[in-house]
Amino acid sequence: MKPRLGERAVMLETLVGALYPFMLFAAAWLWYRGHNAPGGGFIGALVAISASASYALVFGVSAARSRIPLGPLPMSALGLLLATLSGLPSLLRGTPFLTHPWFTLPLGVVNVPVSSVMVFDLGVMLCVWGALAGFCLRLLEDA
Repeated sequence: MKPRLGERAVMLETLVGALYPFMLFAAAWLWYRGHNAPGGGFIGALVAISASASYALVFGVSAARSRIPLGPLPMSALGLLLATLSGLPSLLRGTPFLTHPWFTLPLGVVNVPVSSVMVFDLGVMLCVWGALAGFCLRLLEDA
């Protein structure tokens, strides 16, 4: 039986509500592993956009927009700023722009390799997520 207009899809609400944080965790994981393996900011952003779009389809555009950190446009601008600023350490070291330095962060029993590439990828992720989620939500608003 097809649901009537205005009826709630309780199972879909429960499923999307439960999957949303896991999708964002998967996006963050793809961002993190992307600086030295397949993945990165763009792929992480696509997963985050799919989380935002699915949330909007089930709970409405305004609910999905409120779950995007800072809102779509400011988040996209912040991402662009981060991606640009990630190249400054290379200029300060006298190397070509976006030559990313690496260092090891000791965390107790584990040493974590860190680079300014991660800041660049985070900027890409925020920029793409903000821009495309805003576009997607605007399309859903007009539908």
